[in-house]
Amino acid sequence: MNFQYSDRQQQLLERVSGFMNEHVFPAVPLYEKQEAEGERWKVIPIVEELKTRARAAGLWNMFMPPSSGHAPVDESFRFECPQLSNLEYAPIAEMFGRASFASEVFNCSAPDTGNMEVLHRYGTLEQKERWLRPLMNGQIRSAFLMTEPQVASSDATNIETRIERDGDDYVINGRKWWSSGLGDPRCKVAIVMGKTDPNAAPHSQQSQILVPVDTPGMKIVRMLPVFGFDDAPHGHAEVLLENVRVPIREALLLGEGRGFEIAQGRLGPGRIHHCMRTIGVAEVALEKMVNGC
Repeated sequence: MNFQYSDRQQQLLERVSGFMNEHVFPAVPLYEKQEAEGERWKVIPIVEELKTRARAAGLWNMFMPPSSGHAPVDESFRFECPQLSNLEYAPIAEMFGRASFASEVFNCSAPDTGNMEVLHRYGTLEQKERWLRPLMNGQIRSAFLMTEPQVASSDATNIETRIERDGDDYVINGRKWWSSGLGDPRCKVAIVMGKTDPNAAPHSQQSQILVPVDTPGMKIVRMLPVFGFDDAPHGHAEVLLENVRVPIREALLLGEGRGFEIAQGRLGPGRIHHCMRTIGVAEVALEKMVNGC
């Protein structure tokens, strides 16, 4: 097996490494200061400043793979991104792991990455214009709501949240937790997974729909701690959905009964992103041990 980086990978790694060394690592003390001040759930100014620099440097949206999927193609709807495969992106994600906020600086942070891939692959042109464009521009954030507290959600076929038709609308009822991204004040839209047909085959019961976070009936119950940490300013929430109503035409992704399929396509690449960032964190920890820091 060939483990050598391609010329393209090597060039991008050198550019990302240079940006990290010049801008990101020196900003860590200021980030920690700003993160500790004031409200827990807020926008960190230094991250916004670095995002502007990264985009200007052409280091933006590197997670997005080459075009593919079921959605209509509009040649006028283009994004700033090099369109890397997971293999090409993996060592870049590893480098991002060396600073906790680096992924966001390059507009490559979860859950937005997975949500953008879903919209890119399966969204209608209207959904892309409303939600994908501002996400790709780094103007808003998003959330992903799949896991539930009452069932073993490691098997997503167990989820109980109901998505029921009522005229031209869907009505959603359920409870979610570990809902990534809802703590960020810029979060504007959530992808919600629920059951549209409990009587269908097990992997065809679920659908995924887009829900603006200010929709009546969507309530953040609490922000959940992870190993004692609240993970601000990003965070994971417990969410109550009570008679949340959204238009079917605007909300549905790909089609009814396709939710499990979408989830598999979304979470697969995301697991690679996460594990590579974790390797980056581990490398920093090892270096600190070796150096006695």
